[in-house]
Amino acid sequence: MTDLSAGKADLVIIGGGIFGCAIAYYYSRNHPQKKIVLVERNEICGAATSRAAALITRIRSKKHFIPLSLETYRVIGELECQLGESLDTKRVGVMHVASSETNVTALQELMDIADEFNQPAEYISYEDANRMSPWLQAIEPLKIGFMQGEAYCDPYLLGTFFARCARMNGADIRQGVEALNLILDKGRVTGVSTAKGKIYAGSVIIATGAWAPLLADQAGIALPMAPVRSQYWITAKDSLYPPDSPIVLLPDAHAYARPEGGGLLFGIREKNSFSVSPKDIPRDITDFSFSPDRGIQDLSEVIDRLGRFFPKVYEAGLKYYIAGFCGYTPDNNLSMGPAPGIPNLLLATGCVGAGISVCGGVGLAFSEMAAGKPNPFDFSQFALERFGKIDPFDKEWLNQCGLARSRKTSG
Repeated sequence: MTDLSAGKADLVIIGGGIFGCAIAYYYSRNHPQKKIVLVERNEICGAATSRAAALITRIRSKKHFIPLSLETYRVIGELECQLGESLDTKRVGVMHVASSETNVTALQELMDIADEFNQPAEYISYEDANRMSPWLQAIEPLKIGFMQGEAYCDPYLLGTFFARCARMNGADIRQGVEALNLILDKGRVTGVSTAKGKIYAGSVIIATGAWAPLLADQAGIALPMAPVRSQYWITAKDSLYPPDSPIVLLPDAHAYARPEGGGLLFGIREKNSFSVSPKDIPRDITDFSFSPDRGIQDLSEVIDRLGRFFPKVYEAGLKYYIAGFCGYTPDNNLSMGPAPGIPNLLLATGCVGAGISVCGGVGLAFSEMAAGKPNPFDFSQFALERFGKIDPFDKEWLNQCGLARSRKTSG
């Protein structure tokens, strides 16, 4: 069937990024008797997902993220088994370098959280840290924590693993099909009008990333998130960057780094993170100019604090620049769940830079909610109503969300 005219499904997912594909996988696996259709106007996992740094960090200061990330680790093996292929997840561990009393306290709290969730963690010496990551030269680090088993992956590959397995389970995934409007009937969303026809459904999930506030607005939902630019650089190859070296988090520099293709991938939280109204983002961001100077001005404003830990940054040779949009919120919590007052509409949005890490838990949660079952996770911190009345297109709101990213110190 090439069109969707007068089609019917139990669930329609709008958006084929990591969240949409993960939901399609879990729903098709857990509810094989139900019909699911996913529509993506471009190619699956072609926007934010493919541009992610893809740190799959489990242990975070926000403990309500952790069960979601643990599910991601669990499901990766399940996907690999179903496809008979390896995702080649890099389980290199993560190093937390604290060089201020404030971040030493934060690190101790993180180590306690790791213990609470029975995840391995230990303090290591600077010598051990430098041996694992030769590029790292922290000035008098007060404490360095190391958490074994933490990982990163190819985000596009993980997203397509979800999609391929979902298709094997019977999910109908349509690329090149744009969702134009929600179909509303007496205060309920009953389906989606697409460029290829209408499809009616018992439940609809909006998982369109940066563009989600536009569709939510059609149902009268002021979605509390804003598209904020994430950006990172990849250096030229150098023996200073062993491919098996760990992820390094530098909260005192508001930066992170990990190996990539013989070079070092590193990202910073600039002083003024660029946020934009969803109304101003084109349908396809392939040629969107995230920064006319490839982020060099932003990097120059914070390079000295990064240079304390990474002196090579001044001469490393920046080979690649990658940028994309993440949905941020003022409290750096996910923004997702049932749409207030519209029980058949769900919103899987507001990834706050953690989308790859939490995608397994998000996929499982929404698959169950869409099937009318209880959410297996606690989403109380992610409630869409938590900010009260907001205007997701207002400049002040956009600035608040951008500032939240600038203040972020974790991975």
